[in-house]
Amino acid sequence: MEILKAVKEETGLPIVTDVHESWQVEKVAAVADVLQIPAFLCRQTDLLVEAGRSGRVVNIKKGQFVAPETMAQAVAKVESTGNEKIMLTERGAAFGYGNLVVDMRALSIMRKMGVPVIFDATHSVQLPSGQGTCSGGDRNFVPLLARAAVAAGVDGVFMEVHPDPDKALCDGPNSWPLANFEDLAAMLLKIDACVNGE
Repeated sequence: MEILKAVKEETGLPIVTDVHESWQVEKVAAVADVLQIPAFLCRQTDLLVEAGRSGRVVNIKKGQFVAPETMAQAVAKVESTGNEKIMLTERGAAFGYGNLVVDMRALSIMRKMGVPVIFDATHSVQLPSGQGTCSGGDRNFVPLLARAAVAAGVDGVFMEVHPDPDKALCDGPNSWPLANFEDLAAMLLKIDACVNGE
């Protein structure tokens, strides 16, 4: 948290980071502007309630094992604290044992819950255990899925980027190259402007 605090102070940018257990929320909320609930913890009542009590924005990543309709329960748990600053993030659904597939209908279903929906373009191309002992991925599909999600009307796009994804310590196979990010972001903004009639 000291590192994230220093980054926040130096850049002036808001900080987003995961919380995994209820006891972490207070310490993380002292620095982070957005508390992110990891996909595998999206149904953990105590964690969702504690994150809601923090008063911070709570971004709940939809688990690969959860139907989009079920996310209404996660939203309700955070809202039970009086906190309505909630976002949902789609990152694909488990398809077999080693692949994620994005069902674009999930974006529409979750938007009907009245909270912003974010599309995680890089984790959606992850291949769980795709490299045997760790996750793999296929970043070539990031632009395709990101374009489709923006055309479907998402409120934001999340991407992990790296100067040299093949040397990244984590999520390298599904990270987008930093040198290619500006062009992709510009394309997504144009699609968003078309969708919103701008």
